[in-house]
Amino acid sequence: MDGVLDQNGRPLRDLRISVTDRCNMRCDYCMPAEIFDSKHQFMHRNELLTFEEINLVVESLIPVGLKKIRLTGGEPLLRRDLENLIQMLSKHSVEIAMTTNGLLFAGRGDSLRKSGLNRVTFSLDSLDPQVFERITNTSGQKIESILRSIDEAIECGLGQVRINSVIRRGINELDIDRLVDQFEHLPVSLRFIEFMDVGNHNRWRHNDVVPSSEIQNHLKKRMTLIPIDSTYRGEVAQRWKVEGKNGFEIGFISSVSQPFCGDCTRARISSDGHLFTCLFASTGTDLKSILREQSNENNLQDVISEIWKQRDDRYSELRSKTKKPGTIILPKIEMSYIGG
Repeated sequence: MDGVLDQNGRPLRDLRISVTDRCNMRCDYCMPAEIFDSKHQFMHRNELLTFEEINLVVESLIPVGLKKIRLTGGEPLLRRDLENLIQMLSKHSVEIAMTTNGLLFAGRGDSLRKSGLNRVTFSLDSLDPQVFERITNTSGQKIESILRSIDEAIECGLGQVRINSVIRRGINELDIDRLVDQFEHLPVSLRFIEFMDVGNHNRWRHNDVVPSSEIQNHLKKRMTLIPIDSTYRGEVAQRWKVEGKNGFEIGFISSVSQPFCGDCTRARISSDGHLFTCLFASTGTDLKSILREQSNENNLQDVISEIWKQRDDRYSELRSKTKKPGTIILPKIEMSYIGG
């Protein structure tokens, strides 16, 4: 099978795999502490897909056209022996990336790279200890640990390291300049992400979104931005070089103001084995039952291919066309469950 296209002609090229629903932060737009508290029931280990099952899903999708895997969570480094999974997946002809908050990365960069990890992205929304603590419900002193992890990832040679930052009106707008000041001398990609209405508990309001165009116009007052052409279909970030800053680039992910559903090539697997064809999906397909009932790779490939062929998701485009921006069309899966 050379490939499979959905109802809008989009191929399945990228797979985001959540390896755990647990996290060591409580970011208010992802896992707010009042919801994910001590009473919250996280998944038991036997509910999670095993590494072997994850590998079988990936293996079944290579003939379909899969090119890239991103390991997510929760916080993926909370999953024990994650290097073993990466080593399994590295045997396939796919790029392997990971998104992490960086708190558990220190001291593991080299082992992750040697296992087969190609690229790492760090989530960091503020360099101000008080703002960081407000957002993450985690001590502001942890910022230094994250910065050390970023330095380690660069030194280990884990691709062009990325730093993702969600900017929200009235909360961390001052961090736009702080983050640029911190990273402009390093060979990293700093990416500003518009606040998205993922899940049902993050109190999203359209007025809290800082459009990418606003951030871009602000940055143009202090630097010269040179556009970088997209390198593949489905690339979510619009990227810019910065004149005089070798290796440093700035990206914008504009899901709210400039929806990119038309080129979305991503599927997502939750940590308990459900397949979702959109970040804003309300339901998924249980692959774990298929895996555990018969472990039939060909059947799994057929099932996922048929699901993809029926896919017509374009939530962000529909959201932008509503009379009241931000109107929730359907209840959505929580970001911590589906992996962002």
